Amino acid sequence: MTEPHLNLIAGRWQEAQALAENRNPSDPSDLIGLYARGGAEDVALAVAAARAAQPAWAKASPQLRADVLRRTGDILLARVEEMGRLLAREEGKTLAEAKGEALRAAQLFHFYAGEPVRAPGEKHASIRDGVEVEVTREPLGVVGLITPWNFPIAIPAWKTAPALAAGNAVVLKPADLTPGCAHLLAEVLTEAGCPPGVFNLVMGRGSEIGAALVAHPDVAAISFTGSERVGRGIARGCAEGMKKVQLEMGGKNPMVVTARADIDLAVGACLNGAFFSTGQRCTASSRLIVEEPVLAEFTDKLVAAMKALRIGDPLDPATQIGPVVSEAQLSGNLDYVRLAGAEGCEVVGGQRLDRPGSFQAPALFLGAQNTMRVAREEIFGPCAAVIAAADFDAAVAIANDTEFGLSSGICTGSLKEATEFKRRSKVGMVMVNLPTAGVDYHVPFGGRGASSLGGREQGRMAMEFYTSVKTAYTFAG
Repeated sequence: MTEPHLNLIAGRWQEAQALAENRNPSDPSDLIGLYARGGAEDVALAVAAARAAQPAWAKASPQLRADVLRRTGDILLARVEEMGRLLAREEGKTLAEAKGEALRAAQLFHFYAGEPVRAPGEKHASIRDGVEVEVTREPLGVVGLITPWNFPIAIPAWKTAPALAAGNAVVLKPADLTPGCAHLLAEVLTEAGCPPGVFNLVMGRGSEIGAALVAHPDVAAISFTGSERVGRGIARGCAEGMKKVQLEMGGKNPMVVTARADIDLAVGACLNGAFFSTGQRCTASSRLIVEEPVLAEFTDKLVAAMKALRIGDPLDPATQIGPVVSEAQLSGNLDYVRLAGAEGCEVVGGQRLDRPGSFQAPALFLGAQNTMRVAREEIFGPCAAVIAAADFDAAVAIANDTEFGLSSGICTGSLKEATEFKRRSKVGMVMVNLPTAGVDYHVPFGGRGASSLGGREQGRMAMEFYTSVKTAYTFAG
């Protein structure tokens, strides 16, 4: 029997009320480990530890915080191979994608290691004689971080690093499906010298751990990435408790292909955006909006490229598409495949593959209309709807006809169309001749509408969420 992986509370590894199996979705016989499944009582202990540790962490030299974050990044960088293999086993990403995500976690900690020593402040002249005005940013206190299963090391990193850099203490609740990477991050932070109680890990079900974090009066803020349904509930809970809240939720991201596009480039961008990471990205291209003059050529080439994708064991270097993360997720995906046919689409692919594990062939829903459920609801799997548009203006209108607003893309050889699309697209991130998925860590990440609420993540702008502004007046005589 494998040694259980425990919660980290007040610098100590502590048992929880139960243990949960963490299994490989590509090989159900592969038991990755047994992980603690805590409850509300563990959240209470973790919040108390964070509250006790936070004042000293906030008062410490900025260099101390910078050094802890820098060492964390260094250790993560040295363990990229190990972390990548763990991520591929527990989430199902291909090994190349998993190692890239592990590298991104290290880069995030290195980036935010610079923030404590460059914390900005302002000094203003008052409108009153003899008065000086200073504007500074201060940590919030204890922040609760709730992260999803699709990026099990990158998203905990991009929330934890700025929260700690700002002087907060953290309670991290990772996804119940993928606790392994978060547990490894807790090990690394401990090794890097993060003081006891400053970072706490409580694993378990979102319905218990997440709810307890949102309800706890000593948690000053919640940063959540996950489904829109859960996010709306968290927003209501934070409003009731007067907590600061940051939500990154779903997407139904459009990729527009105009008649002036390089079709081969467009096929490559759509193939990557729709199907890589098994389509399990909030920025995935789930609506492919194609101008009618190039629709047939684009569709023929995309279908051929999709069918040529190599699906298999994520640890095999030849694999391009791994498994769906779980049987429950696969079942939901297959329901949407059946729904697409019932709504009148021609369905290409999408079937469950006859092999052990949660494997699904990528799917295209041809002849889709933007009013269909498969074109409006987030599927979060390797499925994309192909929608015809009469011209550029019609394509932009279809792209914007959604409650979501995270990411969008356009493939075009026209500078005018690219410029117009960047201006008119109602999203937080726009890609030109690139997949809708794939972002840098040093610039803001986030959307609008039902996709996001609260401050942006990543880049220096992330520090705004994890701090509170204070304006101080001094009479100097």
